[in-house]
Amino acid sequence: MPGLTSAAGLIGLLDEPDETLRSYALKQLDTYVHQFWAEIAENVSKIEVLYEDESFKQRKLAALVASKVYYHLGEYDESMMFALGAGGLFDISAKDEYVDTIISKCIDEYISTSAHNDAIQHPADPSNPSGDAPMPVDQRLQDIVERMFRRCYDEEDYIPAIGIAIEARRLDVVEEGIKLAGRGSKGKQREGQERDMAVELMEYVLDIAMSEVQEISLRERLLRLLVKLFLDLPSPDYFFISKCVIHLNDTSLAAKILQDLVNKEESKSLLVAYQIAFDLNSSATQEFLQKVTAALPGGELEESDSTVATASSDTVDTEAESTKYEKSYRAIKQILRGTKSIELSLEFLYRNNKTDMQILNKIKDSLEARTSIFHTALTFANAFMHSGTMVDKFFRDNLDWLSKAVNWSKFTATAALGVIHKGNLSQGMKLLQPYLPQEGVATGSPYSQGGSLYGLGLIYANHGTDVIEFLRKQFNATQNEIVQHGGALGLGVAGMATGNSQLYEELKAVLWTDSAVAGEAVGLAMGLIMLGTGNMGAVEDMIQYAHETRHEKIIRGLAMGMALIMFGRQEAADELTNTLLDDQDPILRYGGIMTIALAYCGTGSNKAVRKLLHVAVSDVNDDVRRVSVMSLGFILFRKPSAVPRMVELLSESYNPHVRYGASMALGIACAGTGLDEAIDLLEPMIKDPTDFVRQGALISMAMILVQQNEQMNPKVPQIRKTFESMVGDKHEDAMAKFGAALALGIIDAGGRNVTIGLQTSTGSLNVPAIVGMAVFTQYWYWFPLTHFLTLSFTPTGLIGLDEDLNVSCPLTHSYYARVDAFVDP
Repeated sequence: MPGLTSAAGLIGLLDEPDETLRSYALKQLDTYVHQFWAEIAENVSKIEVLYEDESFKQRKLAALVASKVYYHLGEYDESMMFALGAGGLFDISAKDEYVDTIISKCIDEYISTSAHNDAIQHPADPSNPSGDAPMPVDQRLQDIVERMFRRCYDEEDYIPAIGIAIEARRLDVVEEGIKLAGRGSKGKQREGQERDMAVELMEYVLDIAMSEVQEISLRERLLRLLVKLFLDLPSPDYFFISKCVIHLNDTSLAAKILQDLVNKEESKSLLVAYQIAFDLNSSATQEFLQKVTAALPGGELEESDSTVATASSDTVDTEAESTKYEKSYRAIKQILRGTKSIELSLEFLYRNNKTDMQILNKIKDSLEARTSIFHTALTFANAFMHSGTMVDKFFRDNLDWLSKAVNWSKFTATAALGVIHKGNLSQGMKLLQPYLPQEGVATGSPYSQGGSLYGLGLIYANHGTDVIEFLRKQFNATQNEIVQHGGALGLGVAGMATGNSQLYEELKAVLWTDSAVAGEAVGLAMGLIMLGTGNMGAVEDMIQYAHETRHEKIIRGLAMGMALIMFGRQEAADELTNTLLDDQDPILRYGGIMTIALAYCGTGSNKAVRKLLHVAVSDVNDDVRRVSVMSLGFILFRKPSAVPRMVELLSESYNPHVRYGASMALGIACAGTGLDEAIDLLEPMIKDPTDFVRQGALISMAMILVQQNEQMNPKVPQIRKTFESMVGDKHEDAMAKFGAALALGIIDAGGRNVTIGLQTSTGSLNVPAIVGMAVFTQYWYWFPLTHFLTLSFTPTGLIGLDEDLNVSCPLTHSYYARVDAFVDP
C-alpha cells in the first residue's frame, strides 16, 4: 500500500462482518503499526475483541498487533501478555527494539517466577521452610524462553543462554549448553578449539557460581553439576574439581579424587594429588581435613610423622616394607595435617628473616615502658615483625624492658611468644613450658599462665590436634578467670572450625559462672569452635545468655561468637542478622553487623552492602555505625578497587567513628595491594584531628603497603618515615602512637616475608585469615586480641617440591621468593 498516510481505512475494516477483510486489515496493521501506533491505539479495544474471540482464526495476529501498540504506549506488562498470546507469530529472531524489549521482559518474569519456586523447593534453611505457595509458570512464557535458549545454542552463542539459565535455576539448560559446546551442530564430537569451549564454559560457570550466585543451595547444585561434567572429560581438571569440592564441603568426594589420582600410577597424577592436598590444606577447615584424612586408606600418622623439625626438609618417613601406595597416602596425610606446608614456610621465614632491629629499638627508646599502652604497642610490633620466624632475640636482649610488663601487658607479652613461634608444632610446648600452668604447682603469675595458654593456641592455630586436650585440661583445672581467659582463647584458635561439641559444652559451663573476664573469651571461643557450622542450638544458647547477663564484656564476646558461627552462611544467616539488628542493645546490633560481614565475606553481595550502608547512616550508636562501614571491607575484599570509591564520602564524614570505619575498610579490602586510590584517601586521614582516626589510618596504610617497596610504590619511604616520626613525637596522642607502632610491625611483618591474604592462591576464601582479621578489629575493646592479625599473614615464598616432597633445588637448598616478595630497599 504505497503512500499510505493514515490507518483509518484499515481500522474501519475491523468492523466488517467478513472474516477475510478483518484478517487482511490485521495483516496490514501489523506491517504499519510502528508508523501509525498512535492512531491505532485509539481503537486497540477492537483488536483486543478479535483476540478474545476464540472462533476468529487470526486471533494470534490480533494479539501481536495489540502487543506492538502497547509496547509503544510504554505498557510493557500488557505488551508482554499479548506477545505471549501471539504464540509462534512473535518472532524472537527478529532484530528490532520491540522484540528485544519483550524478550527481556519475558526473561525477567520467568526468572522471577522460577527463583521464587526454587527458593520454596530448596530453602536456605531446610528446617525453617518459608510456607509460601509455588507460583504457576505460564506455559506460553516458558515456550518463549525455551525458544530463546534454542536460538542461542543454534547460533553457538552459549554464554548469554547459560547466564540466563543460571538465574532461572534451569540447570538442565546449563548442562545441555556445556555438552553442546563440545559437539558439532549435528551432534558430532568436536576436536581442538571447540572441545576447549566446553571447558571454558565450565570455568565461566564456576566463576559465576563463586562470585555472583548468592543462594547457597543454588551454588551447591551448580558445583555438583560442574564436578560431574569435569569428571566426564577425558582429561579432568582436578584443580577446578578440588575448588568445587571445598565449597561443597564434600569430604568423601575429596577423598575419592585423591585416591583416584594415587591409583593412576602416573607420576604426574601423584604430583597433582599432592598439589590438591596442599590446596585443600590452605582452604579447608580442620574438621574437613580430618574427615578427608580419616577416609583415606592406611592408618593414622605416627607422632614422628605429624611433628615438624623446624630447620629440616626431610622426606616423608618410609619403611622398607612400605608399598608405593602407602608412601603416597602417608605423604598426602602429612600435607593434609598441614605439617609439610608449615615446615616449609617456617624454614623460608627463618632463612630469609630481614627484620630491622633498629626500628624496634627506636620504638623502645621512644615509648615509655612503664605506660601500659606503650609497652603493649612495642610487644605487638615485635611479635608482628618476627611472626613465624622463631627469632625471639629482641625479648632476650631486653629483659629489663620485658620485666616492666604488669598485669595484662604481661599476658600479652607472653602470648607474643606464640606469634613469634607460630607453626613450630614440634617445639611449641617446650618453648612455653616455663610459663604454662604446672599441675599441683601454684607458682607463676596468672597473667603469664593465661598468656602462655593463649600463645600455645596461636602456635597451633588451625592445627590444634596435638594440644587441644592439654588446653582443655588446663582450662577446666583452674578457677582463675585470667587463666581461663587465656585458656579459652587458646582453645578457640587451636580448635577453630572443629565443631567439637564437647569443647563447646565445657566452654558454656564456664560462661554460666558469669565471670566478665573469662566470659568474654569464652563467648569468642564458642564461636571459633563452631566456626561456620550455622549451629542454631549454639546461637540460641548465646542469645539467651546475652540477654540474661549484665556484663558488657560477655555480651561482646557472645556477639562476635554468633557472627563466627554464621561464617560463610550467607542468606541462612539473615534471620539471625535481623534478630540482632532489631535488638535494643547496641552490642548485639554490633554483633548483627559482624554477622553480615562474616556470613557474606568475599561475596560482594549488593544486598549486604546496602544493609551495611543503611545502618552506617541510620543507627544511633557510634560503635554500630563504625563497624557497619568497616564491614564493607570484608564483603568487598575480592573487588578491592571498588572500595575507595564506595567509602570516599564516608571518609569525610563529620562523625570520627565513621571515618575510622572507612579507613579500616580500606585496609581490610586492599591489604597487600598497594592500591594508589586507597593510599590517596588514607594520607589526609593520617593527619585527622581525632586520635583514633589517625590510629586506624596508620594501621590500614601499613596493611595496604605490606610487601611493597620503593620500586613498586614511590610513597613507601615517606610513609615509613611518617610512622617512625609519629612514634617519636612527644606531642602525639597515645592512641595514634599505638597505631604507628602497630603499623611499623605490620609493614615489616614476618621478617618482611609475609603479606596479608584473605583469599588463597586458588581464589578460595582463606578462612583462618578472615577470622583472624575479624577478631583483630576487636582490639578496639581488648588489646590482647591484636595477636589474631597474625592468622592473616601469608608467606610470600614460592617453594617448588619434587615427588618426594623435597625442595626441588638440592644444590643450593634455597627458596625462591615470588615477584611480590620483599626486596630490601
